[in-house]
Amino acid sequence: MRSVALVSALAAVVAASPAGAVPQKRQASITPITVKGNAFFKGNERFYVRGIAYQPGGSSANIDPLADPDVCLPDIAKFKKLGINVVRVYSIDNSGVSHDECMEALADAGIYLTVDANNPKYSINRETPAPSYNHAYLQSVFAVIDEFAKYDNTMAFFSGNEVIHDEPETTLSARYVKATTRDMRAYIKARGYRQIPVGYSAADVTDNRRQTADYFNCGTDEERSDFFAFNDYSWCNTDIVTSGWDQKVKNFTGYGLPIFLSEYGCTANGRDFGEIEALMSKEMTHVYSGGLMYEYTMEENKFGIVQITVPKDDPKDQTGARKELPEFANLQKAMSKYPAPKGDGGYTSNTKAQDCPPKDDKWLIEGSRLPAMPAEAQKFFDNGAGKGPGLDGPGSQWAGPAGSEDENSDSGSADKGDGDKSAASLHKAPLFASGLVAMFTLVGALAL
Repeated sequence: MRSVALVSALAAVVAASPAGAVPQKRQASITPITVKGNAFFKGNERFYVRGIAYQPGGSSANIDPLADPDVCLPDIAKFKKLGINVVRVYSIDNSGVSHDECMEALADAGIYLTVDANNPKYSINRETPAPSYNHAYLQSVFAVIDEFAKYDNTMAFFSGNEVIHDEPETTLSARYVKATTRDMRAYIKARGYRQIPVGYSAADVTDNRRQTADYFNCGTDEERSDFFAFNDYSWCNTDIVTSGWDQKVKNFTGYGLPIFLSEYGCTANGRDFGEIEALMSKEMTHVYSGGLMYEYTMEENKFGIVQITVPKDDPKDQTGARKELPEFANLQKAMSKYPAPKGDGGYTSNTKAQDCPPKDDKWLIEGSRLPAMPAEAQKFFDNGAGKGPGLDGPGSQWAGPAGSEDENSDSGSADKGDGDKSAASLHKAPLFASGLVAMFTLVGALAL
């Protein structure tokens, strides 16, 4: 991770390494999060995600809230009041704007960031995934990594969000999201960055939930994710059994990687956020590492807990007054009442790969063969990604050529060896990037 304190006077340079220059380091003010077995750790202490999805203006505004202190600072004050420790941001401007002030303020508040490496214009298209996996797309993804690898409170990168969905044909896009995950992990290593976890945020689709999870944890160590996450909207002020969460614990016991809920929420019966009690209980902590409540700002889907006053003629202006809605106090109360448990929570110290799921009428991929990284993207490993295209670039959907098949990457079954593998949003319900194939749905829309 990167430091989030003051900029150091020296820039670390790795002259003898093919990775080249490492970004400036700042004095550390927060301990980086690592992966050990099926859990996250902050130093030697088990770390639970107790966070919130944060995208003021939603997918329609498509702004980077961490690039504008006038947006982030009043919200960080609210985050501290809530007592959260992680935020998820779906859209990041990678064109060279500074994120220092917002990231430092988050670090000072003890808050980590999970960041989506994709945005609406630069993501995997679930309907036509092959052409969208190209060098222009990877340059944008790698530019996000370059920008946020220097902050020690960057907890993790999402390689995609709900790209795989409930139509069987969308499972074919999993190969390209997994290839992106592989490329991101390799890029982090090649550039000499701290080992920042990379994983996928999936939709909670019954027909392919387990197949998707297994697919991202099968094959070689280079291909497997560092964690798995999914978006869940089944807890509607009920309990662990009525919601079906007890079965989701049972089904993922022994999975072998850290799992957390990349979004959770339901507004059908009000919101008392009993999910937090369950996530912090011994019934879940041996499998799950917490979750991110959906969502902070009130948008059209009515999941928010804070209302921002926005000019009618400028929906991108998210600097207006903040009003706490009744659900804000409910979340604050739940966070205080149900703290993170002490001890290791019953985690498993070794990672474990899974067998790749067999092909059937719900899962259309056979084996673990992945597309080779587009040849033009290799230069980024040597020289860095350079200035990214930002949120308003021309897009990468048809920038081709697509990556070719890699005949040498077909392992089909899991590597059974145990070992320490430290290393955006659409949902059927009104998720932040709900069901859009263009916005956070392409590689920002994933289905688990």
